[in-house]
Amino acid sequence: MSEQQTAPARGARKVRVGRVISDKMQKTVVVQVTDRKAHPLYKKVVQHRVRFKAHDAEDSCRVGDLVRIMETRPLSRDKRWRVVEVLERAR
Repeated sequence: MSEQQTAPARGARKVRVGRVISDKMQKTVVVQVTDRKAHPLYKKVVQHRVRFKAHDAEDSCRVGDLVRIMETRPLSRDKRWRVVEVLERAR
């Protein structure tokens, strides 16, 4: 049997799309992910915002960029995500 068949499959990693709101750190960006959903009782649309610190190996992201981030192993005390791709550059 080959080694690929015996190795256990890695679990599905979470993927999010958000805006870069800070790039002041080296190789790290802060990404804000906004989710809009209706309140379960009152049905008013509410924005839920979460901030993630993501690893940006090339240091290519700038404030305002739309990026896709993926969950990864802990890289530092706060960093558990990495930038997979830049979907849209800031104008």
